[in-house]
Amino acid sequence: MTANRPAGLLLHVFGGDPAAVTAGVRVALNARRDLRDDAVIELVVQGGAVRGLLADSEPAASLAPLDDDAGITVLACENSMRSADLDAARLRDGVETVPAAVGHLARRQWDGWAYVRL
Repeated sequence: MTANRPAGLLLHVFGGDPAAVTAGVRVALNARRDLRDDAVIELVVQGGAVRGLLADSEPAASLAPLDDDAGITVLACENSMRSADLDAARLRDGVETVPAAVGHLARRQWDGWAYVRL
């Protein structure tokens, strides 16, 4: 990490429970309050938990507090979505995708990001 680049925090939500998204959002908001204002946070959702990012899912409602926080990004794993037969068009607005969570997490860590598995 350099002085002119903000620190990055990866929060990895993995598992089959869509409700894990709600816990991930809570951790992201707590981290935002505790870390530097310029810290960048990515909530990377993998496995069946990606169902919690669907626009019509109950856990997706927990993402609302992130709408006004440009420093927190929610990313869904496309491999997990494909395994669950989900289309990106069904994701809640604001949720982005990465081709493979494992590759994204590895590249970020190689770039010096901190990693926390939830």
